[in-house]
Amino acid sequence: MLINEQIRDREVRVIDENGVQLGIMNIKEALRIAEEKKLDLVKIAPHANPPVCKIMDYGKYKFELAKKEKEAKKNQKVINVKEIRLTTTIEEHDFNVKVKNAVRFLQDGDKVKVSIRFRGREVLHPEIGEEIINKFIEKVKEYGVVEKKPKLDGKNITAVIAPKQQ
Repeated sequence: MLINEQIRDREVRVIDENGVQLGIMNIKEALRIAEEKKLDLVKIAPHANPPVCKIMDYGKYKFELAKKEKEAKKNQKVINVKEIRLTTTIEEHDFNVKVKNAVRFLQDGDKVKVSIRFRGREVLHPEIGEEIINKFIEKVKEYGVVEKKPKLDGKNITAVIAPKQQ
């Protein structure tokens, strides 16, 4: 936003600090009025014909904008995607540890991406990997819902599980 002497237009439509239109006037007169009120002249609509300028306390305006932005950011929920990698030859105990971690992630509100990478000749039997992922999804279905079904993509099978809404 342009303020005070940065504004280069000859004529501008001026609005005072209370929102009352003062009309179209030349820039020098608008700056003089803003100076008398000890406020700034801020160009708020540069593409209008003539451009619209408002008389306001620019520092206070910037502070209010920053405050609103901070409040909006505070109310935002950040969702992370945690990845759990399995193998086609995973043992039962290791599998249960991965399930336990996935349940913890889902309870914390994070999404879980489950992936199996096929190495060597394992890629010839993708049904084994799909079976393991389906078993994994079955174990965590109480805590999450499948957002993206298991899909073979090159040498990987991936699925995404989102936390259940309370």
